[in-house]
Amino acid sequence: MLRSAVLFVLAGLAEIGGGYLIWLWLREGKGFAWGLVGAIVLVGYGIIPTLQQYPNFGRVYAAYGGVFIILSVLWGWLIDNKVPDKYDWIGTLIALVGAGIIIWFPRPQG
Repeated sequence: MLRSAVLFVLAGLAEIGGGYLIWLWLREGKGFAWGLVGAIVLVGYGIIPTLQQYPNFGRVYAAYGGVFIILSVLWGWLIDNKVPDKYDWIGTLIALVGAGIIIWFPRPQG
C-alpha cells in the first residue's frame, strides 16, 4: 500500500509540475525551455502510473484522480499562495475517501 501511495504522489507531482511549467511558458511568458521541461515531466507522469501493481487501468486512474485533487489544492496553497477554504478541504477529503475505496477496497475474486 505504501508503494502504491508513493507512486500516486509522484504521478501527481509530475502532472501538476509539468503542467505548471507549461503554464509559466505559455501564460506568463517564460522561455521555451520551461515548456520543454514541462513536456518532459508530463511524459514521466504518463509512465509513473504504469508502475502500479494493480491490473485495472481504469481503477488506477480513477484513484489517482483523488490524489491529484489534494495535490492540486496543496500546490495552489504552497506555490501560488491561494489559501484553500473549508469547501476545498471538504472536497479533497471526499475525493481521497473515494480514491481509497476504488483502489484499496477488497473485492471478491472471480
